[in-house]
Amino acid sequence: MLESARIGLKVDVDTLRGTREGVPRLMQLFKRYGIDATFYFSVGPDNTGRAMRRVFRKGFAQKVARTSVLKHYGLKTLLYGVLLPGPDIGRSAGAVMRSVHDAGFEVGLHTYDHVRWQDYVAKATAAWTRAEFERGLSAFQRVFGFLPQSHAAAGWQINAHGLELEQEYGLRYASDTRGGSPFFPVLAQGISSCPQLPTTLPTFDEILGVDGVDESSIADAVFRLSTAAATAAADAGPADDLQVFTLHAELEGMLLLHAFESLLVKWRESGALITRMAKIHELAMRWPLPAQAVVMGEVAGRSGLLAVPAARA
Repeated sequence: MLESARIGLKVDVDTLRGTREGVPRLMQLFKRYGIDATFYFSVGPDNTGRAMRRVFRKGFAQKVARTSVLKHYGLKTLLYGVLLPGPDIGRSAGAVMRSVHDAGFEVGLHTYDHVRWQDYVAKATAAWTRAEFERGLSAFQRVFGFLPQSHAAAGWQINAHGLELEQEYGLRYASDTRGGSPFFPVLAQGISSCPQLPTTLPTFDEILGVDGVDESSIADAVFRLSTAAATAAADAGPADDLQVFTLHAELEGMLLLHAFESLLVKWRESGALITRMAKIHELAMRWPLPAQAVVMGEVAGRSGLLAVPAARA
């Protein structure tokens, strides 16, 4: 059914709790099934509580209500950066991060300060973007002893300066965008050498509570969407058969772990190759990739605007 599908697992780790509790559970799950994945870490302060400033953003309140943020993140995490000081995730949980790499999984940079990047980068200046990006690189190197080879922007938020920095620092690839096949971003000075591997499938929190989907049926819902994507790809180019699923250590690594395990089992039994993002990059580079601009657009189930590839001419 999905014998030709290649599904990259992209684990976004946003918080201290997700790092300490969700990441080890996901590692154990992946090891049990012999599955590979890429973990993208937030390496600076956990200021999750400041995200509640988004309450007036279109769709944010509905998303919070559907996904039970308090239940999944916990009260203490929701107070970080507001009533409690935001702990430095890299310094507090660096050992957990290193254990992921030591276990053989790929690691990459998610962000320095998740809330700060997600809320401000879209309209930020070149100087602001460079400062935040380089803080992330430095903190990542302090944790792991080497610089990241890939970047997955927090909240799928990126600007032209960030795309330029990915090329400047020689990243092999990035996954900052949503929807579509892999592509090379068009920059002001030309086409970037750092390809984008967009997240192609909806996340659990985007469809949970929509059209009757609950924790018992969410694996079936995502599996049907991945099957439909594979069917559509059969009539397109080879690179269109590459799928990317983003999960979160705070959700799929914790209360939604069993639902996520059900999805993994369905994918495995259908013949899909479930792998790290580096493998998706390797497969994508076997074919000529289009050059597309990165713009901001709406994504169902997600509040605000996200980075997406512009329509091909």
